[in-house]
Amino acid sequence: MLKHIPSTPGKFKMEKSPYILNKSRWHWHSSIMKLTFWSFIFLGLIFIFFFRSPSSNPIPQDPSRRSLRTHNWGGPAWEKRVRSSARIRSRNGISVLVTGAAGFVGTHVSTALKRRGDGVLGLDNFNDYYDPSLKRARQALLDRTGVFVVEGDINDSTLLRKLFEVVPFTHVMHLAAQAGVRYAMENPSSYVHSNIAGLVSLLEACKSANPQPAIVWASSSSVYGLNSKVPFSEKDRTDQPASLYAATKKAGEEIAHTYNHIYGLSLTALRFFTVYGPWGRPDMAYFFFTRDILKGRTISIFEAANHGTVARDFTYIDDIVKGCLAALDTAEKSTGSGGKKKGPAQFRVYNLGNTSPVPVSDLVSILERLLKVAAKRNVMKLPQNGDVRFTHANISLAQRELGYKPSTDLQTGMKKFVRWYLSYYSGGNKAAG
Repeated sequence: MLKHIPSTPGKFKMEKSPYILNKSRWHWHSSIMKLTFWSFIFLGLIFIFFFRSPSSNPIPQDPSRRSLRTHNWGGPAWEKRVRSSARIRSRNGISVLVTGAAGFVGTHVSTALKRRGDGVLGLDNFNDYYDPSLKRARQALLDRTGVFVVEGDINDSTLLRKLFEVVPFTHVMHLAAQAGVRYAMENPSSYVHSNIAGLVSLLEACKSANPQPAIVWASSSSVYGLNSKVPFSEKDRTDQPASLYAATKKAGEEIAHTYNHIYGLSLTALRFFTVYGPWGRPDMAYFFFTRDILKGRTISIFEAANHGTVARDFTYIDDIVKGCLAALDTAEKSTGSGGKKKGPAQFRVYNLGNTSPVPVSDLVSILERLLKVAAKRNVMKLPQNGDVRFTHANISLAQRELGYKPSTDLQTGMKKFVRWYLSYYSGGNKAAG
C-alpha cells in the first residue's frame, strides 16, 4: 500500500512574500466591530448546543463524537513516542502537530512532511462519520512511515496542553473537522462541536503555548455559498452560506481573524476545492459512485434547474498537499507570548483548487471507462440540502504567494484513485455499503 503514498513535494525555497490581509483589501473585514459580532454569534452557538439545560430537548449524543478524555495517554513511554514522532530530522525542518491526521488529507500531508524530514505528530478521534476501519488503515500506514497518531479529541483542552508541554511545535496543520454538506441536516451539533468549538479549543491552546506556533488550517470552498461570480476569488463575498457546514467554516475564518488580531497568532486558511484521490473519503461522490457502479447499483446524478449542469473543481490530493506544504513553509512566526500579542501577525486566506470545473456527468463517464462497467444513471433535480450548482477556484493569489501550480487533470487523478480502490478493497477490506 505504500506505493499509494504521494510523491514527496520538495521544501519550497523562495523569497518570502508575506501576505498580511488588511481591512481595505477585504470588504467583509470592514471593522473590528463586525468581526467581534460574528465571533460572539458563533461562539454563542457553542453554548446553545453544549451548555443548554437537559430539559430543552437535547439532541442524543453520539459517544464517538464526544471529547475523548477517557483514552489512555500520558506517562514516560507515551511521551517518548510523542517526542520521537515530532523530532525534526532534517536541516531547517519544522515540527508540526497535524490534527485530523488519520483523515484523507491529514494522512497525505503527514506522510509528505515526514518523508522530507520534518517532525510530525498526529491527533485524531477516529469517529464513525464514515468507516473507522479505513481510518485505522491510514493510521497503520502512518505508523510505518514513523508518524505516531495520538487518539484524542481537539476539544480535550487537557490533552492539547500536554502535547504542547511535551513538544514545542513550530507549526500546527489543523485538518480535523466534521466534513460533509448533507450530514449537517442529520447531526448539526457535530459541526458546531468540531468546526467551531474544536477550532476555539485549538486556538486557545496555541495562544497559550510558548512559543506560539504558526497555524495553517483547512477552510472550504463551501464558504462561497450562493456567490454567482466565477471563478471564486478570495476577495468575493462569503456571507451567503448554503449549508451549516459552510456557515461553520465561515465562522472559523472570522474566529481565526479574531485570535490573530488579539493574540498575535499567525494564521493561514486554505479553501479546498473538492479534493479526491487514493485513501479518499467514502462520503464523496467519486468514491461512492465507484462503489455503486461496481455493485451494479443505480447512481443519482444531479442537474440544476432547466437541465443545467452541476460541476465541481476537482483537485487531486497531491496538488493539495503541495499547497499545504507551501503554506507551512511560508508561514511567518506568531508574534505573541504567554497569551499576549507583541505585534501584528500574518493572516492569509488562499484558494487551493484545480481551476478546471468538470460536470459530474463527465466524472461518471470517466469512471465507466476506467472500471469498464456501464453506470446505471438516474438523473434528478439538485436537492435543496446545501449542495451548490458549481465550484470554480481562482488560484492566482496562491500561485503568486505560494508557487501553487496544480498539475493533475481529472482523468489522470481518477485513474490513480481507481487503481488504489481496486487494490484496497480486493485485499480483504470490505467496501462500505
